[in-house]
Amino acid sequence: MKLKFSYLMLAGTIMLSANSFAADGSTSPKPKQKPTAPKKFIDPANMDATIKPGDDFFDYANGNWIKRNAIPAKATRWGSFNILGQENTDKLLGLLKEVSQTSATQPKGSLKQRVGDLYASGMDSVTIEKRGYDPIKPDVQRIDAIADLDAVIAELVYQRVNGEGSPLFRFGVGQDEKNVNKYVVGLDQGGTSLPDRDYYLKNDERTKGIQSAYKKYIVALFTLTGSSNDEATKNAGIIVNIETALAKAQLSRVAMRDPNVTYNKFSVDAFSKTTPHLNWAKLLPQMKANGQDTVLVGQPAFFKAADSLLAVTPVTDWKVYLKWNILKGSATALSSPFVNASFDFTKALSGQKVQTPRTERMSGLVDGTLGELLGQLFVEKYFTPAAKQYMVDLVNNLKVTLGDRIKRLDWMSPETKERALKKLAAFTVKIGYPDKWEQYDGVTINRDDYAGNLKTLSVWRYNFTVGKLGKPVDKARWGMTPPTVNAYYNPTNNEIVFPAGILQFPFFDFKADDAVNYGGIGAVIGHEMTHGFDDQGRQYDADGTLRDWWTKTDADKFKVRANQVVDQYNAFTVLDTLHVNGKLTLGENLADLGGLNIAYEAFKKTKQGQENKKIDGFTGDQRFFLSWAQVWRGSQRPEAAAQRILTDPHSPEQYRTNAPITNIDAWYKAFNIQPGDKLYKKPADRIKVW
Repeated sequence: MKLKFSYLMLAGTIMLSANSFAADGSTSPKPKQKPTAPKKFIDPANMDATIKPGDDFFDYANGNWIKRNAIPAKATRWGSFNILGQENTDKLLGLLKEVSQTSATQPKGSLKQRVGDLYASGMDSVTIEKRGYDPIKPDVQRIDAIADLDAVIAELVYQRVNGEGSPLFRFGVGQDEKNVNKYVVGLDQGGTSLPDRDYYLKNDERTKGIQSAYKKYIVALFTLTGSSNDEATKNAGIIVNIETALAKAQLSRVAMRDPNVTYNKFSVDAFSKTTPHLNWAKLLPQMKANGQDTVLVGQPAFFKAADSLLAVTPVTDWKVYLKWNILKGSATALSSPFVNASFDFTKALSGQKVQTPRTERMSGLVDGTLGELLGQLFVEKYFTPAAKQYMVDLVNNLKVTLGDRIKRLDWMSPETKERALKKLAAFTVKIGYPDKWEQYDGVTINRDDYAGNLKTLSVWRYNFTVGKLGKPVDKARWGMTPPTVNAYYNPTNNEIVFPAGILQFPFFDFKADDAVNYGGIGAVIGHEMTHGFDDQGRQYDADGTLRDWWTKTDADKFKVRANQVVDQYNAFTVLDTLHVNGKLTLGENLADLGGLNIAYEAFKKTKQGQENKKIDGFTGDQRFFLSWAQVWRGSQRPEAAAQRILTDPHSPEQYRTNAPITNIDAWYKAFNIQPGDKLYKKPADRIKVW
């Protein structure tokens, strides 16, 4: 089941009161700091004064920084998020190297033993190279023994239950969006390997290049496991044919933005009748989802098509497809020829020049698999209670401000306003790290078995997922680990979440003036709050239930404004003929616009916001908008840009900077933007939503 979180970028519950910020609106208290050399939080050296702010605010604010900061060969993009992410990775590596050196002396099953030995096993390249592809030979042999369609279906179950991937379709357990206090089985379209269905369906030169690289990747992995080049080439054709058929049956990402389109509840027996070769009454217990009488199906037509494909495709072809699922899922955990073949395809897809260092890959792997063990070490050393309290105060200020803005909306009726305010008041806010840490009970990590450790963790994750069925919904869980440089809104819990990893400069700094912090982390907070009222989030009510709480007139007025945002972003050209997809990115664009408006109004309540003093030559208002721009500073490789247009619900950073400000009157005043400037919009054309 795909969770419908809305992230800032493409990972103890505190209920906040609305009156805990200072009388002048400033967030306090700030801890005392030792005197240091003053830091320029808005540094003119990073700006390009040859560009008018009204022509391209992104380049005006960031141009010289971008010129001086080329994308590292190991990256596909480079900017504020990446730099902060690198800093957090370096911190994690320091922790991991320390615990891996002593983990052998730690009690078996302890936090440090498991974290340290997982990292050490991934760094043991000698053992990994020696084993080659031995870890997956039993899987290949098992698939070779398949003789009929029933055995194909049994293998679909086996791979899923044993942590070996999700062939043909996606399966999960999550909250029932119309009964949010209950977990339910969810089935979603899947079975493809490329990042989006369009990679199979389009035939432009860029897409054909990716398709060619994908086939080359398939051939490489099969030949590494003993197939002849002719056989491997034939296998590549079989796999692409199957995955193309599945892609044709998939809904687009834009279509799936409507939660009502993907909410289709069936009785198990009724759904089984639509897929005669997939008897869900038998399959669900085999997948450890026992005692279920209903399922939520994201795309019913896809499952009919997949079932038909099962019947008409030869068993020999399915065996090739199932082997590919094992190969592609295991390649990066095997010896270097497999890892290198996988990276060769990554290069073609994203433009990345060199492989990320092994240390950093292993750091990311530990964070992604034992994240709440590693996270405990991270927050103990790098996250202070003072930072958490600062965020509590700042969030409260933003909540009050959004409430004030809702009350003043001229397009919304009192009836819908009352319900919107009720939803806002019900927001749950999570800051820094969980109140209760996951302990990964039953997970055993061995220092000399990297592939085995990954298998153990995958099986644990699967069992943990299905183990939620029949239990109370755990709303204290987090969807990101503490070091993550990101934030998210979860509509079914009506919660906004800010990991410790993002609570650092350029988003937030204790020593920074309010303009910088409100333009940075303040806008991030406002962004996540606005997700509760974007084109998706607005369809969930105060308790997270997918339920319409709008009058029809108000909903229609919202859609008119939302469509204006779609049109604005559709006009932006990213790469040659590629434009921003305004419909795919609508939720994030609405959140950027709302978040910046909310943060600016909250900033104007502070002492600095009410004055007109300059710091380093800039007024408070100018520093606020410059802070917003430097959060998004960065660049990306053309290949990565092309991929993001298809897959990422976020607009490119240049347009995340430039587009929202053109709808905010205060920006025009702060930088004296005039008719004739390229970004200028007439006051009547400036979009007002939240």
